[in-house]
Amino acid sequence: MAGSLEGKTALVTGGGSGIGRATALAFAREGARVAIVDYVPEGGKQTLNMIKEIGEGQFFQADVSKAEEISRAVRQTVESWGRLDCAFNNAGIEGAGARDNPWDHENWHRVIAINLTGVFFSMQCEVEQMLKQGGGAIVNTSSILGLVGIPGAFAYTAAKHGVAGLTKSAALMYAQRGIRVNAVCPGYIHTPMVERSVGLESEMAQHITRHLQPIGRLGRPEEIAEAVVWLCSPAASLVTGITMPVDGGCVAQ
Repeated sequence: MAGSLEGKTALVTGGGSGIGRATALAFAREGARVAIVDYVPEGGKQTLNMIKEIGEGQFFQADVSKAEEISRAVRQTVESWGRLDCAFNNAGIEGAGARDNPWDHENWHRVIAINLTGVFFSMQCEVEQMLKQGGGAIVNTSSILGLVGIPGAFAYTAAKHGVAGLTKSAALMYAQRGIRVNAVCPGYIHTPMVERSVGLESEMAQHITRHLQPIGRLGRPEEIAEAVVWLCSPAASLVTGITMPVDGGCVAQ
């Protein structure tokens, strides 16, 4: 797919680490100009420095749970490069541990605000711009927990199921207006989030790689990035409304 997004503009929320960073770099390698959006400036600027070794990018700080902030980031992207062709709505948090207190109201509101409402706000701004220019491609980060459940992870599971539903509904609404909307559903990926919530050397991590993820290892952020770039590329021109597991076989069981 080398150069498949040459001259395009891509925006990545949560681009300061993990899957977001890997995808921002993948977009740049495919020739896209990349807007990195993240709440944490240190991570976003680190990603930007990495992109500058490959191509062109900018960093915009924003909290996706605040409509005015993500709206500003999208507007700044368009002011910089004139258009928005690809958007990867990836910003998210794991929230409190599933076993801690699944009925924690503060955790519920925070996880839903960032992981679901943040995608809703981001898509609203992106769709508005893409309609003006005649089309585009959007990919949202759901999860295998947007397809199945685990005990106690109420907020995270509800949010990721919500992203899957939002993706399908938007895909149907804009299918004839040049905008494709899809979601990726990562399994257990070697990211800072998984490191915080599971631990890479823990008994839980060993259980995941031996029993939950049939491929026998954690995934790499770059493997999710490749799926996202493909979904945004002309090669996926007939693909819209899917929730694609990229999970080493987890949900096939």
